[in-house]
Amino acid sequence: MDQMSFGDAEYTSKKKQTRREVFFAEMERVVPWKSLLNLIEPFYPIAGNGRHPYPLEKMLRVHLMQNWFTLSDPAMEEALIENMPMRRFAGLSMTQPTPDETTILNFRRLLERHQLTEAIFKAVNRLLADKHLLLKSGTLVDATIISAPSSTKNQDRSRDPEMTQTRKGNQWYFGMKVHIGTDRKGIVHTVTTTTAKDADITQLPELLHGKETVVHGDRGYYSADANHHLRSRGIRSRLQKRASAGRPLSRTEKARNKKWSSARAMVEHPFLVIKRLWGFVKVRYRGLAKNTARVFALLALANLYRVRHRLLPHGA
Repeated sequence: MDQMSFGDAEYTSKKKQTRREVFFAEMERVVPWKSLLNLIEPFYPIAGNGRHPYPLEKMLRVHLMQNWFTLSDPAMEEALIENMPMRRFAGLSMTQPTPDETTILNFRRLLERHQLTEAIFKAVNRLLADKHLLLKSGTLVDATIISAPSSTKNQDRSRDPEMTQTRKGNQWYFGMKVHIGTDRKGIVHTVTTTTAKDADITQLPELLHGKETVVHGDRGYYSADANHHLRSRGIRSRLQKRASAGRPLSRTEKARNKKWSSARAMVEHPFLVIKRLWGFVKVRYRGLAKNTARVFALLALANLYRVRHRLLPHGA
């Protein structure tokens, strides 16, 4: 444990906790630190004769905060300088040097290069499965669009070639899609990403873990082939039927769709967390790979956040 300065001691003695401090206290206790550190440690630089790397745990904590608060590398460095709760969560006393933006960038790239955020996502889900917080009997599927800058007023004078345009209703969007498969409580077990124009139904087989007995999805996933694919695997299809040209839905089909909508509503909750609470509504990086790495990290943290009260000891 790092020695506390007088400033740290004075801050610790204050009586009222802010909402951010309460959030940090909860996440401190539910993040499986040891498992995540063991995943990253084989790829982390070893201290040699030159400049020693920052302690791994401190860098992991900084990276998690960067995801929670949607901060760029320079903004994360400044937040660590200015914000005492963030410094404390990172394990930095007031007298210790702050990781600069290049150090923060290099750590993020290390996670991207070795696909470690996907490994973190899987490690979190193993923890939840061991604690019976991740169910296997049913899968809910859904997708959301994450916007990307459509302007060409940048250094390359071009849009990101891995992002595409699509229309939803009367609105046009440019960016990528995040596709998820969740259990019946909305805990994400499978993630894929595509460009925005790719149809939701193309990802349906990829979003199944193979042990579900029923699948719920909106009209974007419905087709006769999709229903046949599910039934051939012994899975009940609860994909909402859509009208076709010259054949509107019957009253019975509309009632069935409405009934199934309530069952699939939980699939929206992970998107609420990452988009509304944590601000992930626009990509920060160019290319699908970097943004996919961020998506895995966010959804791993969203799973922990949504079951945090069940992971905490009773009365905590």
